[in-house]
Amino acid sequence: MSKIPEHLLYTEEHEYVNKADADDSVEIGITDYAQGELGDVVYVDLPAAGTKFAQMEPFGTIEAVKAVSELYCPVAGEVVEVNAALEADPSLINKDPYGAGWMIRLRVKNPAELERLLGPNDYATHIGQ
Repeated sequence: MSKIPEHLLYTEEHEYVNKADADDSVEIGITDYAQGELGDVVYVDLPAAGTKFAQMEPFGTIEAVKAVSELYCPVAGEVVEVNAALEADPSLINKDPYGAGWMIRLRVKNPAELERLLGPNDYATHIGQ
């Protein structure tokens, strides 16, 4: 069974949003379920800080032994930080998707978009748990 932390929000495309910061930025990555389905992550292509995205616009790609997949931005906003550690060790996504394996920090343009994301129970249902 995949880990589905209660404090996160999710997309149907298997990204998560962590609203841990007190400001208007969020951390985005892929779920434990997604990394498990992909297999060993060997490369991740992420945008530069300052890049802006619309909600559900692709923000990068993730390459694993099994497949290459697009990454979708759960909410509109501007990238304020990219996890540079993933460049040297993309397997952090497999080892710790909700911690060291985060991908980007995004300044949210429209906080109301967060309300359209899945809660942990809805995501669990979505993946059949």
